Amino acid sequence: MDMRQREHIEAVVAATTWAEQVVSAPALVRTHENIIQSSWRRCVHQYGLDPSRMQEARILPQTRLREHQQRIDDFARIARHGLETLYEQVAGMGYVVLLTDALGVTVDYIGDSNTDFALRRAGLYLGAEWSEAGAGTCAVGTALTTGQALTVHQVDHFDATHIPLTCTAAPLYDSRGALAAILDISALTSPQARDSQNLALQLVRIYAGHIENANFLRTHRQDWILKLNTAPEFVDVDPEYLIALDASGRIVGHNRRAHAMLAAEIGRPIAPGEAAASLIGMPFDTLFDTRIEELGRFVYSRPSELRAVPLAKSGALLYLSVMPPAPCFTPAAHATARRNIDVPAPLAALSGGDPALTRQLERAAKLVDSPINLLINGETGSGKEFFAKALHRASARRAGPFVAVNCAAIPETLIESELFGHLPNSFSGAGAKGKRGLIQEADGGTLFLDEIGDMPRDLQSRLLRVLAEGEVLAIGASRPVSVDVRVISATHHSLDALMQDGRFREDLYYRLNGARFTLPPLRERSDLDWLVDKFLEGAVTLSPAARERLHRHAWPGNLRELCNVLRYARAVCSDGLIDVEDLPEGFAGAAAPVEPPPRVIEDFDPHRLPPEGMLLMQYLRAASWNLSAVARQIGVSRMTLYRRMARYGIRSPNQRDANGH
Repeated sequence: MDMRQREHIEAVVAATTWAEQVVSAPALVRTHENIIQSSWRRCVHQYGLDPSRMQEARILPQTRLREHQQRIDDFARIARHGLETLYEQVAGMGYVVLLTDALGVTVDYIGDSNTDFALRRAGLYLGAEWSEAGAGTCAVGTALTTGQALTVHQVDHFDATHIPLTCTAAPLYDSRGALAAILDISALTSPQARDSQNLALQLVRIYAGHIENANFLRTHRQDWILKLNTAPEFVDVDPEYLIALDASGRIVGHNRRAHAMLAAEIGRPIAPGEAAASLIGMPFDTLFDTRIEELGRFVYSRPSELRAVPLAKSGALLYLSVMPPAPCFTPAAHATARRNIDVPAPLAALSGGDPALTRQLERAAKLVDSPINLLINGETGSGKEFFAKALHRASARRAGPFVAVNCAAIPETLIESELFGHLPNSFSGAGAKGKRGLIQEADGGTLFLDEIGDMPRDLQSRLLRVLAEGEVLAIGASRPVSVDVRVISATHHSLDALMQDGRFREDLYYRLNGARFTLPPLRERSDLDWLVDKFLEGAVTLSPAARERLHRHAWPGNLRELCNVLRYARAVCSDGLIDVEDLPEGFAGAAAPVEPPPRVIEDFDPHRLPPEGMLLMQYLRAASWNLSAVARQIGVSRMTLYRRMARYGIRSPNQRDANGH
């Protein structure tokens, strides 16, 4: 530890032991110094960090890094061009460019390969974790916490290890106002004056805006996009504000500047880094003094000075350029693009790379905004409602409600009034107040009918009318009410068998089954490790023996059982490590694998294997008998891999018995 580091530690200790009234002063001006010292106090009092303990950079292992990259893959792909262009501007000054996810993990990085070792040691590298709770005050972590662009320069850092660095970061927001990522440029050395980074801060802000706008335009290419500016000369080439509308004229997205401008317009201004009440779902004509039907006169072909639109409340003039939705691609004209299906983020988040589930997600991506009804098949607990919710969030109906109805959980005597609603005193026990049914509650959104196979047959005909005519008749009413719902149904039964038994109407089946999705059971999925780590969120770790036991289990309860097992183990484990004895009683005791152990062929000769067995041996040997790695490579679950090894008499040398067999 050198003298400068000792002095820095003393300064941090002094700043974090100020009198309480200074810490909580309500009129404190948010100067740069106050932002930094507030962060220092969070590090000590909220995160429990010790300023005298200097920490090495934390670099995540490749498997964990890939998980973070997969979660932000679509956004990172769009951001990549912005990173490359920004790096061209700053590379000659010794900077590296980082993109982190919303947890502060570096998912993309551009730097000088000649300084790789020094950059990795400093944490300016792929996989580095820069949250404020983990690394202390730093540009990425403090930008995540405050929601503001800022520079954390040399001694601004909390950890004395980082004081040679200068780092400048800006938050990146998605089109619904959520913080999605951080753009950062950092250097190992720099001039001592913080003012030397003013240009860096401006560049990061500019390119953060470019990346946000590029992501906005890609996300909403099937929506109406409004580009606005206070100057007509720039409305087409450099819009300040971006807003996306659905077909009904409601806001489904906005960039950050539009969010701030419109929030101030309706009297809910936001401070820098502060979230405001969402504008999603608000009608266009409540914010602008122009009817939605008039948007056609604001297209690019008209002179920009003739495209002025006043704000409804203040009357302030903005200039508007309208982009209509992009035409849908037809399969015939774009058959070659089928291999590059753009799976929306809510759907992509359901899979860690399992091939069977990924195929279902790619099919679903093509149908998110289709008017046809969808049917989801899968075992109990396999994630049918998660799948339905992801479809809803990925669709143009996401601003509307998602109403879930478990047809098996509602008593048969109440299911009619629950679904269709009733007028006051319309039947015995109805009460003096009427009630809107769940179908009507889902108007404008998605109605999810779970366990549809358990719906009483006499109500199936009434549901058929809703689907066929788009209207619902409450109990006791004489006039139906129009509804606009997208119906997604789910069942673990075979509806085909129920139809043959006369328990399910054939005409309703074909109304519901516009497209069918079958979710794989957990025992057949190859991404169990990803699911486990996603649930644990890095809060605890799993011992190799416990992980092996999870892989050997048959999971009759699927994702629901996995969730319960991990929740229990997380609660009872010690020192942040889940071992075999921390698994629930009965589960941990089932030491024998569900699949029989691979049979050992006497005088085993791999050259006598059929071609498929020899290929499997090659995979196993190349991976040094890492069964998890091989399962991921060939796209199967560990259980399936065990079965194939047993079929060919292959046994891992890592699993020989005490006699060496």
